[in-house]
Amino acid sequence: MAKNATRRRRTYGILAALPLIATLLALIAPSAQAGTGGAASGAASDAQAGRGLAFSPLRWAGATWYGPGLYGKRTACGQVLRPRTIGVAHRRLPCGAAVKLVYHGRAIVTRVIDRGPYTRGNAWDLTNGTRRALHFEGSGRLRYAVATRYARHGR
Repeated sequence: MAKNATRRRRTYGILAALPLIATLLALIAPSAQAGTGGAASGAASDAQAGRGLAFSPLRWAGATWYGPGLYGKRTACGQVLRPRTIGVAHRRLPCGAAVKLVYHGRAIVTRVIDRGPYTRGNAWDLTNGTRRALHFEGSGRLRYAVATRYARHGR
């Protein structure tokens, strides 16, 4: 009898923890768009991706883009890179960190999916999908903001 009671308690404890585990995974997992290699962009997708996030003030930094020759290979964060994948590479930000990028009036909210850039003077490497969404020429400066925390809705 005691064995069954212990097993039942353990099962109920695991079931009680599932909502917490699901919430934590949702916070740290890369966006579904980045995971599937989707390249949706525009005001609607920007609003959806950035909803509920509080960002740092916008700053300037150098950026380049990467991709050809690496398609089909895994990024440092474990995702397969495709031509339409939306994401950025950064040297120190953790995988999955949300970033808002602004270039010539176009904005996109994406996640860190790789490490880099390895070009001196640049802070960001954009995937081809992100580059196309922003109409980024190839190398240059853009404005960026990093998500600092999840904001409360309605405040």
